[in-house]
Amino acid sequence: MQSLTSQIITNSLGQVGLTVLALVAGVVLIELLVYLAAGKIFHAKNALVYMLLAPAVIGLALLIVYPIVLELRLAFSNMSLRRFKNPDYGLAQGLDNFKLIFTEPVLKQVMFFPVFLRTILWTGIQVVFHVTLGLGLALLLNRKLLLKGLYKVLLVIPWAIPQVIACLTWRGEFHFEYGFVNILLKAVGIPGVQWKSDPFWNFVAMNITNIWLGVPFMMVICLGALQSIAKEYYEAAKMDGATGWRKLRSISLPLMAPILTPAVILGVIWTFNNFNVPYFINENHLETSDILVTALFRAAFEYNRYGFSAAFAIVIFLILFIFSAFYIRFTGALKSVRG
Repeated sequence: MQSLTSQIITNSLGQVGLTVLALVAGVVLIELLVYLAAGKIFHAKNALVYMLLAPAVIGLALLIVYPIVLELRLAFSNMSLRRFKNPDYGLAQGLDNFKLIFTEPVLKQVMFFPVFLRTILWTGIQVVFHVTLGLGLALLLNRKLLLKGLYKVLLVIPWAIPQVIACLTWRGEFHFEYGFVNILLKAVGIPGVQWKSDPFWNFVAMNITNIWLGVPFMMVICLGALQSIAKEYYEAAKMDGATGWRKLRSISLPLMAPILTPAVILGVIWTFNNFNVPYFINENHLETSDILVTALFRAAFEYNRYGFSAAFAIVIFLILFIFSAFYIRFTGALKSVRG
């Protein structure tokens, strides 16, 4: 058994090594061809620049541009498990897909708008808790504290743990009979909660898990923003008799805005598209706990509605794009970044 295991590991490492060598050889070949074409054929002055950029441009085209184009093409088709080999493509199929998103259930029973409103609620709860708790912890860590380095390490642990592992661990802790959460509740005389089968408590469990996972990231962002503010501002405010709340409102928050704005936008996008926590905590596949991205996953890979799912993905992208554009324009916090 041990020799068989070692042989499997050796073969796997050999395959990985060959793949890496093939990638390196491909990159070298591409750079050589681009350099020869740009320098010898077209006599470009920046042939070296084109040579260095070529692998990145090709990689982006293969990993980002091609999937987006394929997604758009798939959205205008009726591809499903039954029509996998010979789907119909056209404007009519695309319009029908977008119409079905808003007129028929996106899951078995739940329509688009209840899932959309639940996603907004989920995102709003998460971002509010992430920003407020993260900012509060950052304000505490920005002061002189004994063992501050230890506190930072302990608070960052939830963010450092792989998210899937953390979700599966939390799912075990929400077990009705053996989970640590219910054991604690019963110890203080509170009946155990059906975290996995009750729609309300399952949604609460999702929020508890993601708050625990997301606060450290926002804490690190806020702490970095606070430490970048010159101390002279606070010293001048102290001489004017400003209180701690006044310093926070008039100095810290305005100067942190250029950093907090992209962090909040990223937080909204990540939370809106957070798949791991809603999917793994919702072990019983309750439709009342699904958000848009998990509904999209079920439509694509459980119900095999590929054309419909591609259109669904485009709708989710447009929602996030419109939000980001309005948020940046409303706050105006990125004006200094644009110059």
